[in-house]
Amino acid sequence: MLVSCKLPARLGATTGEDGISFGVFSRHGKRVHLCLFDETGAHETARLPLPCRTGDIHHGLLPGAVTGLRYGLRVEGPWRPEEGHRFDASKLLIDPYATRVDRPFRWDPRLAEHGVDTEDLVPRCIVGDALPPQATGCEEAPSFIYELAVKSFTMRHPAVPQRIRGTLAALCEPAILDHIRGLGVSHVELMPVAAWMDERHLPPLGLANAWGYNPVNFFALDPRLAPGGAADLRTLCETYAQAGIGIILDIVLNHTAESDEFGATICLRGLDNAVYYRHATDDPGLLINDTGCGHTLALDRAPVVGMAMDSLRHWRGLGVAGFRFDLGTVMGRSDTGYSQDAPLFAAILQDPDLSRAILIAEPWDIGPGGYRLGEFPAPFAEWNGRYRDDVRRFWRGDAGMAGALATRLAGSADLFGERHRGPQASINFIAAHDGFTLADLVAYGSKHNEANGEGNRDGDNESHSWNNGVEGPSDDAGVRMARDRDIRALLATLFLSRGIPMLTAGDEFGRTQHGNNNAYCQDNEAFWLDWQGADAGLADFVATLARLRAASPLLTAETFLTGAGDPPDARWLKTEATPVADEEWSFLDAFCLALGGGGETLAIALNRAHEPRVLVLPTAPGRLWQRLFTSVPAPSERALPARSVSLFVASAEG
Repeated sequence: MLVSCKLPARLGATTGEDGISFGVFSRHGKRVHLCLFDETGAHETARLPLPCRTGDIHHGLLPGAVTGLRYGLRVEGPWRPEEGHRFDASKLLIDPYATRVDRPFRWDPRLAEHGVDTEDLVPRCIVGDALPPQATGCEEAPSFIYELAVKSFTMRHPAVPQRIRGTLAALCEPAILDHIRGLGVSHVELMPVAAWMDERHLPPLGLANAWGYNPVNFFALDPRLAPGGAADLRTLCETYAQAGIGIILDIVLNHTAESDEFGATICLRGLDNAVYYRHATDDPGLLINDTGCGHTLALDRAPVVGMAMDSLRHWRGLGVAGFRFDLGTVMGRSDTGYSQDAPLFAAILQDPDLSRAILIAEPWDIGPGGYRLGEFPAPFAEWNGRYRDDVRRFWRGDAGMAGALATRLAGSADLFGERHRGPQASINFIAAHDGFTLADLVAYGSKHNEANGEGNRDGDNESHSWNNGVEGPSDDAGVRMARDRDIRALLATLFLSRGIPMLTAGDEFGRTQHGNNNAYCQDNEAFWLDWQGADAGLADFVATLARLRAASPLLTAETFLTGAGDPPDARWLKTEATPVADEEWSFLDAFCLALGGGGETLAIALNRAHEPRVLVLPTAPGRLWQRLFTSVPAPSERALPARSVSLFVASAEG
């Protein structure tokens, strides 16, 4: 039986010499029960109330218990939804601090039915071994981020053994690591790996969550991805660190799989709904939905901030180099709105370890004033959606976009120039997991999400895409050539821009989602990466761009271009080598950026027109211009092919 103990040093289950101590936060709960299960998890063997309460922490010691113990929680308390209280002792709950669960989560309507026991539905928590902290590597600013979903990336790879496909272990296979290292990637960003559950509308449609942005807790890995638990992630981090590659986790610290008031009671809702989730100030029963998922974590409250911080420290202890925060604006929200000085930001930035980790925010949510690009505190970097849209619109041919593209090419000083944040604050991308793939961007003029079962209503309605004359797949050689040319121009723009380039896995070899721009629910072979059909030539093209970028300090500099200096650090020129006047930007289809500094002189020339241009490069005394790179073959040194990007270097004569 449980016995009294001192307040544990941490929440959750902690193994010690005398047994396992348990600590659970619940401010409004009257009593917390520890439910013990046999070694298979099939049968409950005991239900024991935690004997002590210190403030809002319910705690107790289970003498003689050892790691491997399976358990869950039940909490007694008021059922008063109008006051925000949704306690239901019939519901078996997951410990929010559990670091391992014994099976995947599955949606079932009974999870949402008040007074209905769910013991047969809910996975068991497993008390894991305490792993000593792992030194984290590759914490320097990323130079090339590669975003991937573990299952989609590995399920169809012919060199990955069938038994480990879809897992973290598959990422450690030599063929996988060789591909990533060969591209020149500095950091791999894993889409969510924490245990998740399908949204309730998916199973009836025969669909499943493929991305993981619906977590149940913030400490346990999904057993489908990591059957070995935390040790699997540690091994991955160690393996990649040895290859000089850091691991960034995409973290969902804004909502959980419990959804809205019609959703599941499986963890935080049953522990203390009124504290963990935000409610309207004038209606404590009304959940705030700044996430679009039915509710929002209350990240301005001490217990929730503490849980978030403990989660980040847990992942860091396994060797993770940093984090990308999904719907990051939620991190800065309180009842009074968004603030860079919000409690969670303050907690992270004063932490001696987390403040040095790689920190990347997705700078929006769907709440009031939710788009906060450029407004996160240093040292956060941010996904630059303006970069994505401006680059797409320029290459699509939208009028008046040359000036916007020039700003993005130069590092987006308009967004990140304040608070001493340089171009490294801008995570530049043209395609990400959310939206069209790079190949689909130039093959579809509109979304085709019919397979999602929502009548094509879901997903972004304005993706700034174009189809090169035919919607979808085409056997026309001219159409295929035009699409390939556009993809290469987009990739070249990405890697020649100041900031940090990010590429989604498979975009380097032509992955498609068949025109679906919201493929979160497509966990099937048609949407897993097709390695057999990969365009190896395009992958080599990306690797070449990454090498060129890494070799040039002017392309990776951490300062914004100003046009100042003698000679100036940047000159914006028309193709005849004359300066671009302010009023001329609205009409340009082609232009050149001449860069100088540190003894290096480069020129980046872009031509979105459908016909070639003659290019005149500026005079460089004592130097000769030489083309280093072109996205499509050029017939001569002075030619700027249609729909192309070129990079030139001025080398000393002789």
